Amino acid sequence: MTMSREQFLATSGVEVHKLEFWLAQEWLIPEPSDAGFTEREVARARLIRDLEDDFGVNDEGIDIILHLVDQLHGMRRAFTQLRRDME
Repeated sequence: MTMSREQFLATSGVEVHKLEFWLAQEWLIPEPSDAGFTEREVARARLIRDLEDDFGVNDEGIDIILHLVDQLHGMRRAFTQLRRDME
């Protein structure tokens, strides 16, 4: 399910100026064209908020953490596919 920008802001609790910054940093990448935001971006936004607010992580740290999380998810997908191929 996709949601509009307004729905995303309401669901995630993110302020507009933060969303603009996160989009510029490519911490959030909504679906191509006008498809909008998904639950994946909501979860990612909540992670970013937790890193900033609860853990005090700065922008450089968030960038590194998100990169590592993306790598981890990529490896997980690769291992899942490898397991399927081996079966």
